Amino acid sequence: MATITEVLEKYRDHLNPGFAKLLDFMGFGVVEHRAAGCRVWDEDGQEYLDFLGGFGVFSLGHNPPEVAAALREQLALMPMSTRLMLSRQQADLADLLAEITPGDLQHVFFCNSGAEAVEGALKLVRLWFHQRGEERPKFVSAKESFHGKTLGSLSVSGRDKYRLPFAPLLPEVAHVPFGDAEALAAAVDERTAAVVLEPVQGEAGAIVPPDGYLTAARAACDRVGAKLILDEVQTGFGRTGYLFAAERDGVAPDVMCLAKALGGGVMPLGAFIATPELWQPMVGEPLLHTSTWGGNPLACAAGLAAVRSILDQNLAARAADLGERLLRGLHELAAKHPTLIRSVRGRGLLIGVEFHSEDVGSLTIAKLAQKRLLIAFALNKPEVMRLEPPLIVTAEEIDWVLGALAEALDETAELVAMLTGED
Repeated sequence: MATITEVLEKYRDHLNPGFAKLLDFMGFGVVEHRAAGCRVWDEDGQEYLDFLGGFGVFSLGHNPPEVAAALREQLALMPMSTRLMLSRQQADLADLLAEITPGDLQHVFFCNSGAEAVEGALKLVRLWFHQRGEERPKFVSAKESFHGKTLGSLSVSGRDKYRLPFAPLLPEVAHVPFGDAEALAAAVDERTAAVVLEPVQGEAGAIVPPDGYLTAARAACDRVGAKLILDEVQTGFGRTGYLFAAERDGVAPDVMCLAKALGGGVMPLGAFIATPELWQPMVGEPLLHTSTWGGNPLACAAGLAAVRSILDQNLAARAADLGERLLRGLHELAAKHPTLIRSVRGRGLLIGVEFHSEDVGSLTIAKLAQKRLLIAFALNKPEVMRLEPPLIVTAEEIDWVLGALAEALDETAELVAMLTGED
């Protein structure tokens, strides 16, 4: 077996040397080997508690047995589709998603990732207006949002660091402050095809909007006949304490984007689901948007088992209860370390701890890595440490993390004081 040094060299020579360097700097320059539940082991047998959960992928934990069993059964039968026959796995999973998603969402397109789901949603809205003979080239999204890194999804994402190197992107995309209903309403006009929002911003650092914000977004769309696309790639399937985060405000979108937890942490699987009205153009032209691998039997078998397990275990309610426990402990630590922590926020088990600086956050994450806790910063706001454990996490594991974080904050405070010369 290759040594860690040899693996790092292969990253340097053939993969992404910058990413390997970043992982090493954060204290995660080890080679992962196996995983189960909330635990991960490296090739040296060291055990880690996963409190990042694959950015929402591992809601059922690593290698959930009920999903793995469905996968083995389907693998023995037929892993990939001929694309010339009907797929029972696609049909059953689409039927279940139509049953549990809010409002009149009914027609599903399966793909492989959240970015692909957003791409498909944007195309579907464009197609709908095109077939009506309307000129609607504009999309409205939020600043600091994250919807993926393919060209269309990147266009509606809200951080210039990732957008500008690839300009020009889709034209006429307006980005407004997240949570500001008045700014959103002012940006939505008769040229707007759709508003694209995360119900809770994940990569921006677990930003929770004010009550009524999604309702106001729905109203702004309805006022001019625009569509509402909700990106629940990260917030869906119980993450925020609701099966879907939009349910808190009682809002039903025209299109919802799904992925991450949908594949059960075992298979890549994304989807967008739309109302019958919006889907109508695809009825006459069913091959306008297709995917070779999307909705393959293996992925859909995993997705079906995953969604059923999330429902059977009532993981949304579990996320709500344990999220309160975690938030309460984090607020206590923030009160103890006001010079380190600016704020704590989140909903369910999607939580952000914002430090006063990126450096302080990096130091704290490095200290936690030494305690074998897998945790990371938010992509669009690196001064925010993100806590997003599997929804099967236990109260005891949460308490252990709070204890480890208390130690790490004490160590960081001591180091900061030494570096700044303060007592």
